[in-house]
Amino acid sequence: MNNPRILWADDEIDLLKPHILFLEQKGYLVTTVNNGRDAIDQVKSGHFDIVFLDENMPGLSGLQVLPELKALDPTLPVVMITKSEEEHIMEDAIGSKIADYLIKPVNPNQILLTIKKNLDEKRLVSEKTTSDYRQEFREISMRLGDRMDAEEWAGFYRKLVHWSMELQGSGDESMAQIFRTQRHEANDQFSRFIKNNYLGWLKNGAGAPVMSHTLFRQRMAPILKDTSSPVFMVVIDNLRFDQWRVILPRIKEFFRLEQEDIFYSILPTATQYARNALFSGLLPSEMEKMYPQFWKNEDDEGGKNMYEDEFLAAQLKRLGLDLKWSYNKITSYAAGKKLADNFSNLLGNSLNVIVYNFVDMLSHARTEMEVIKELADDEPAYRSITQSWFDHSPLLDILRQVAEKNGRLVITTDHGTVRVENPVKVIGDKNTNSNLRYKSGRNLNYNPKEVLEIKNPQDAFLPRMNVSSSYIFAMNNDFFVYPNNYNHFVGFYQNTFQHGGISLEEMLIPFAVLQPR
Repeated sequence: MNNPRILWADDEIDLLKPHILFLEQKGYLVTTVNNGRDAIDQVKSGHFDIVFLDENMPGLSGLQVLPELKALDPTLPVVMITKSEEEHIMEDAIGSKIADYLIKPVNPNQILLTIKKNLDEKRLVSEKTTSDYRQEFREISMRLGDRMDAEEWAGFYRKLVHWSMELQGSGDESMAQIFRTQRHEANDQFSRFIKNNYLGWLKNGAGAPVMSHTLFRQRMAPILKDTSSPVFMVVIDNLRFDQWRVILPRIKEFFRLEQEDIFYSILPTATQYARNALFSGLLPSEMEKMYPQFWKNEDDEGGKNMYEDEFLAAQLKRLGLDLKWSYNKITSYAAGKKLADNFSNLLGNSLNVIVYNFVDMLSHARTEMEVIKELADDEPAYRSITQSWFDHSPLLDILRQVAEKNGRLVITTDHGTVRVENPVKVIGDKNTNSNLRYKSGRNLNYNPKEVLEIKNPQDAFLPRMNVSSSYIFAMNNDFFVYPNNYNHFVGFYQNTFQHGGISLEEMLIPFAVLQPR
């Protein structure tokens, strides 16, 4: 910022001459007045970047001038300076959205620090973030050369999410591009890791992380053994770890974070498979065998997640958890509002499961609707629109009531989503499923180097629709496109958020336990 303009209002302004000279030597343009009325007139007639306002001036006090200045320019930073340390004065000033609060006597360095914090903070933070990432870049690159296990990959992904969110506000596009390249490399390495280990995890459990089908047994069951207060398990569908992190600060207004884990979604990372696995505690082929009346295959008519409560009931029984529970699935604003309005009905249950379907609808809407596509053009925008939804959703009201009634809260999801960029050609017959990140069917034709192929679905505990069925999964930011109408489908789906395949964003997902404040 070149030559920022400062307005300083103090009835003893002559005594502050050394401070004024100090700031002018630093390149600031300082205008001084000795009363509140002149301060208001100055702001009316000219632009200022920051105002220092004495609280105890004769005539109009600082607290009386403050709302007048805010009415003229709501974004103008105003720093209140006072001799008094009385609590009610501080509270009044802070409640009026001051930028800072200083107690007399102030020294020039205090003033300079306040100016930098309010005028230069964004630039300073950006420069520090970029500098820190440059130092971290080499370490991340070296880590990608290591042979990481499942837990280490989860920790590594936390670091990537941290830098993704830090760099989004830096404004340094070159650094952002470097990070995107590094994340792409990370997803390549992670895809190879899944290729080499996934089937082994399912077959013998060696080195397996907590996954969709083991989450309830390994993470929820121990929580439910304590029946002293109700547990609310909120499953926000399709919630990436970075999206979880952007809504966390709002949740922490009512809760303290007790535990934050990352677990692995099963493949396909799609609701039909991953969320049914979460509630049943079983893998897809096991569900098909044990509960044929509940499981729906790709080519079956009707919804594929219509029996989550029945799956949950069976799992609770297998785990020996004899408790009173409820299940609610929210697919509209009206349904969420109704649950919030009738919240007291849930308090008699030891467990309340709430499936909230907004984020999945957002990702589909982003694909289908041009206006949503423009609003959520990339990861930062996708996070932002998720945060905006959460801040104005009935779910926030529900969580507030959970905290007020001393309920325990668990927030998790079924799978994440990835922004797809690279089209990969595949050929299938008319019965091949339509998902862009995985394909299931007969006579699939593809380049095996570009996919994870499961020729025998039983190896991955996946249903076999017929004798020659196989599955393929897209990796990193690839998406499957048929050669017919290739350009049309590439143009329509490129840079949309999809799920079903293998990526850090789809497979590594949050599980958080929170206690009311």
